[in-house]
Amino acid sequence: MRLTPIALSVAIALATMASAGHGQRPDAQIDPQSLALLQQGEALTASGQYDAAIDALETALVVDPRNRPAYVALARVAQAQKLPGKAIRLYSEALVLEPNDLGALAGQGEALVQRGAVERAKRNLDRIKTLCGNPCPQATTLAGVIAKGPPAEMMTAEAPATKIPENDN
Repeated sequence: MRLTPIALSVAIALATMASAGHGQRPDAQIDPQSLALLQQGEALTASGQYDAAIDALETALVVDPRNRPAYVALARVAQAQKLPGKAIRLYSEALVLEPNDLGALAGQGEALVQRGAVERAKRNLDRIKTLCGNPCPQATTLAGVIAKGPPAEMMTAEAPATKIPENDN
């Protein structure tokens, strides 16, 4: 009699845990609808329709937030729109899901160079070389981007050229 409430509690807890894990997909399996939206977004990106591509890719992420290629595709759209800060953030989201994603590391490195953070891009290059072992296309591409340096139109932080007049009071 005294153990009945305890036994009942344990049985309920076990039944709850068993049913919670029964209907879930494995982490590696991405929702097919999310993958279809990813393909649609990549096609729209290739045709230069960035706003429609962003809509499709963001919808893919709503359907399945674990869709790492959708983060990478969104980051590429941000780079094409010359928004390196947004691209860096999106590549970081992809790297949270898979820290050793060579494409995301290389893309983030390119965005860092576009932003002017060449030293951080070199760290990404070193990490890619460590992961590849042998020379790989991501390392070669990123090394070329780093060698070119930041774009000329990148704004630099300089002191203003105008002189502030002194107060003669």
